[in-house]
Amino acid sequence: MPREDQTLPLRLSRRQALAGGLCLCCLPSLGFAASLEVTEIAPGVFMRHGRDEDASATNLDAIANIGFIVGNDSVMVTDSGGSLADGRWLRKVIRQKTQKPIKYVVLSHVHPDHAFGAGAFLEDKPTFIGHAQLPEALSDRGAYYRKGLADIIGESNVGPVVMPTHTIAKNDKIDLGNRLITFHAHGPAHTTSDLSMVDHGSGLLLPADLLFVHRCPALDGSLTGWLKEIDVLKAMKIPKAVPGHGPMTVSFDAASADLVRYLTVLRDGVRAEIKNNGSIQHAINTVGQSEKQNWKLFEDYNARNVTEAYKELEWE
Repeated sequence: MPREDQTLPLRLSRRQALAGGLCLCCLPSLGFAASLEVTEIAPGVFMRHGRDEDASATNLDAIANIGFIVGNDSVMVTDSGGSLADGRWLRKVIRQKTQKPIKYVVLSHVHPDHAFGAGAFLEDKPTFIGHAQLPEALSDRGAYYRKGLADIIGESNVGPVVMPTHTIAKNDKIDLGNRLITFHAHGPAHTTSDLSMVDHGSGLLLPADLLFVHRCPALDGSLTGWLKEIDVLKAMKIPKAVPGHGPMTVSFDAASADLVRYLTVLRDGVRAEIKNNGSIQHAINTVGQSEKQNWKLFEDYNARNVTEAYKELEWE
């Protein structure tokens, strides 16, 4: 069963949903689609910059960086978006760019902003690719996340929880037609189901939410594990990356250094609190505050990150 504290990855704003008596079913026509666009960041690689917001009725959970890669023979969706409405928007854009079959849809991890657009692609009958731990994570949390999202953006905009049809326990690869994509399944880090990928056609690393830029990271797996998995990504020696949140392309070394700094401050601060018999509440009030000016939505996420870190590190 999902824990009561699993609300962080969703962060839905009920106040925004109810304000003004909006008709939720009409939201996509109120400028939502018109405010989004994709950019070809490399030949055949199209990405949408997610909004630096939490999920709300007005953004329909279009808050993650999502997109698609086009090979000679087929298309791979890098992440499907945060809702059925978001996924439908992405599918429409793909069809405007190419008529090649959508053969693969990646579910990079369990969180709704990356996985809940998958229902928009069911008619294409693609292979849904995910981490070996993703089915368990979706079974535990999917219905919980879905209900929370439906409360905000409306039942018709949410879509079904889609399970992966192909899972990866370590490494795997696919070919889109003279375009190789390789995958790596990571240990517990941002979540317990993080999948990264490399597009060898462009030389881009797509680590999804293993890399946050500007937006405060969300810890939902393992703090020490996340630091280890960043080292795994560094060892790939790929200079350019597409983060799960933030600018559509960044220098991996520079961006990951900022993330490592925050996670290290979190780890060291929590360890000091535990060593000095400090309470979780005291840790929440003090740990990580030096990072406050460096991250958007810091106030929404840091307290939960400290709590999760404390629960993990107190048993070291």
